[in-house]
Amino acid sequence: MSTIKGPGIFLAQCYGTEPPFDSLSGLTSWAGALGYRGVQIPANEKGLIDVDLAAASPAYCDDLRERCNGLAITELATHLFGQLVAVHPAYDDLFDVFAEPSVRGSPRERQRWAVWKMINAIKASANLGLRVVPTFSGALLWPFVYPWPQRPLGLVEEGFAELARLWRPILDAAEEYGVDLAYEIHPGEDLHDGVSFERFLEATGDHKRVNILYDPSHFVLQCMDYIGYIRTYAPRIKAFHVKDAEFSPSARQGVYGGYGAWRERAGRFRSLGDGDVDFKKVFSALTEVGYDSWAVLEWECCIKDFRQGAREGAPFIESLLIDTAEKAFDDFAGGDTDGARNRRILGLD
Repeated sequence: MSTIKGPGIFLAQCYGTEPPFDSLSGLTSWAGALGYRGVQIPANEKGLIDVDLAAASPAYCDDLRERCNGLAITELATHLFGQLVAVHPAYDDLFDVFAEPSVRGSPRERQRWAVWKMINAIKASANLGLRVVPTFSGALLWPFVYPWPQRPLGLVEEGFAELARLWRPILDAAEEYGVDLAYEIHPGEDLHDGVSFERFLEATGDHKRVNILYDPSHFVLQCMDYIGYIRTYAPRIKAFHVKDAEFSPSARQGVYGGYGAWRERAGRFRSLGDGDVDFKKVFSALTEVGYDSWAVLEWECCIKDFRQGAREGAPFIESLLIDTAEKAFDDFAGGDTDGARNRRILGLD
């Protein structure tokens, strides 16, 4: 049996205004017919889940499961709530749209609202029997990611100390309810690579609820070793987005080439199998380090329609799930240790 569960699908990019994509029941019926076994629900989409009610009512959570047509709820994704926990003023107007209208235009009220929503998502997850909440870290330092102009001494340390302070009540709630936070390591967030994750972890006092949502597409676009990342941070990887990407630098643009349209950039998200990610190595490495949670498709292709991407995604993930070996090929040489025999084989007696 595979240690990795799946295939699952993230519903955020599939949710829409036309049936069957306009309701949780419709989406799960559609996804189940394609071969998916689980769905990751975006906690911010009120048409799919009332996260505040789910935090307060186990009965509502039972009803939510009933609407999933036999599919498991893999996680409640809280990326947009997490984003608003920490926002640099340069992005206030851009991120306001993710908040309730009542707190827009008031960064402090918006931040308190985001913390409240995160804590409710943790409570809702506990009521649903889930143990991981995927999220974003938000960003105070992203405008200073490239060291020009030179950063004042202590700026990075102060930024991570404040980020940890803002997340502390959420992390404490996560500890109280036995739920891990899985931060998606993502450009635009203060947690965007290994060094930044380690800085945040240190700033939180190595809080055990600080963990990782692994998505190899974001490492491809940063030219990072995405297989080595698995082995480096294995104990902290608690969630997995299966998303592909391609990076095609040219004489005109590279890693920072983000001003072009989606199809014109050097770095582009693609449907599974259409990009540069070696998913056989990804699934092998995750299996080897003992990752035992869900493999969830996240569709963001710049070319292919989400319906085709989803249709192809379920069998693609299914084909990569590994039934772990119960015995080694050389078990024939097993048996009890015989010291005298070993010495004879080595010619020592």
